[in-house]
Amino acid sequence: MKHTPTFYEKYIKRAGDVLLSLTALILLCPLLLLTALLVRVKLGSPVLFCQERPGKDERIFKLYKFRTMTDGRDEKGELLPDEKRLTGLGKFLRSTSIDELPELWNILRGDMSIVGPRPLLVKYLPLYSEEQKHRHDVRPGLTGWAQVHGRNLQSWEDRFSHDVWYVNHVGFALDVKIVLKTVKCVFVREGISSDGCATMEEFGANTAKKEDSYV
Repeated sequence: MKHTPTFYEKYIKRAGDVLLSLTALILLCPLLLLTALLVRVKLGSPVLFCQERPGKDERIFKLYKFRTMTDGRDEKGELLPDEKRLTGLGKFLRSTSIDELPELWNILRGDMSIVGPRPLLVKYLPLYSEEQKHRHDVRPGLTGWAQVHGRNLQSWEDRFSHDVWYVNHVGFALDVKIVLKTVKCVFVREGISSDGCATMEEFGANTAKKEDSYV
């Protein structure tokens, strides 16, 4: 059964998202500008990584992150593997989650929330089970229940199970708990990538290929 938004979700959660994202964008402006400059010098242009992702009710929106990879190519003109394009700066931005900060703009716009299931790739939409589809009953988040339970080190099944659990239990106390746990995860830099991969393994059809971009 499709999730029915609660009073908290309709009125309090969204207002909190707007207030917190706007405040964060203002306070973190120096860090955002410095990061943009470093990315431009070290990794090139464009500074931002932009990709379409499905949001609430599977509505497609453009998600923004700081880029963490170069455009390095082989002699055939094809992009090098993620591991070779991911630089020291890129690894640092990911491990500290600084690369995620432009998503504050997505939150302010209403595409995302501070807390919710992470927005994944559009091509995954046809692959979800009926239960897994419920992760799109709420706005996707900058962080979520799955991210504080292993981040990219979990199996896809576990991640989706955590996402659906969150949708069924969303509330103010839970959101605060997730935010606090996220701060801890960022400081200890837990679960940045899956074993042996620079990025999360790709989901779908029981495959274990790597994505062309990260989640």
